[in-house]
Amino acid sequence: MDNPTFGVIGGGSWATAIVKMLCENLDKVGWYMRSNYATEHIKRELHNPSYLSSVEFKPEQLLLSNDINEIVNYADILIFAVPSAFIGSELENLTESLDNKIIISAIKGIMPESGKLVGNHFHDVYNIPFENIGVIAGPCHAEEVALERLSYLTIACAKEKNAKIVAKHLSSDHIKCTTSDDIVGIEYAATLKNIYSIAAGIAHGLGYGDNFQAVLMSNAIREIDRYVKRAHKMKRNINNSAYLGDLLVTGYSVFSRNRMFGNMIGKGYTVKSAQMEMSMIAEGYYAAKSCLVLNKKREKKAKIPIIEAIHSILYEGKEPKKVFKKLTEKLN
Repeated sequence: MDNPTFGVIGGGSWATAIVKMLCENLDKVGWYMRSNYATEHIKRELHNPSYLSSVEFKPEQLLLSNDINEIVNYADILIFAVPSAFIGSELENLTESLDNKIIISAIKGIMPESGKLVGNHFHDVYNIPFENIGVIAGPCHAEEVALERLSYLTIACAKEKNAKIVAKHLSSDHIKCTTSDDIVGIEYAATLKNIYSIAAGIAHGLGYGDNFQAVLMSNAIREIDRYVKRAHKMKRNINNSAYLGDLLVTGYSVFSRNRMFGNMIGKGYTVKSAQMEMSMIAEGYYAAKSCLVLNKKREKKAKIPIIEAIHSILYEGKEPKKVFKKLTEKLN
């Protein structure tokens, strides 16, 4: 595949950032957005009206469409960047075949309907070979891509050639890409870190300081390590950027929507009111339930006290202050 065509599915901040990266390397990028208003606005005003509005696009570089089938038909490589809670409804309109397509997930979540990783969903439902499935992981916030601050991505694919192709087309002076074959571990880590980011936000909202945050993140990376080992045992360095780096940026950054969501919960917002206040999806909310359920189904369960604590706050109505007081006794 010498000159592959790319299509991005999604209209949010991360999708917008990915389109920006691709536009630095390609003459044309396919871009599916559900909103007709957004596509018309980009054609007229040259930027996404709702996300990363500082990023200016050249209309001649974009194949914009509100029809997912048009972009699927156009692209050899499809990058999905929609919230996991909505991917099912987006794919309901799909009539074009995904045969021979390379599917890359930039979705940091689990399919809430099935509890499956996004890659497994495409394999099981659409018969995509695992060698044609990949994952994009950070540490990388869309907002810093927009500002052209130095950022790092990890592209994980079972087939190294596919990972290198995607990495090449996302790289630039300010985007450094590495590749990996740990699709399962990286996809789980990218999902789990959103839960720990909510935990960091709740802790901040409750008034815990930097000392506790450091202990929380130290315990979180060990919890991720235990969880992914149960999910897919292979040789990996959990301290690499795709795991530890992504956790740290999501737990500490002012751009982190999951931390923001958790901070509101810690300050006394109900889950529903915090969700209504935010204009973006906090993936960690859905992940807290899915990841806990998956762990309970395993014969050998991972020890995950932080996830259990966040689940009890978000889904069982437990008081954050009391839950975190108990949690502090379990951390070291």
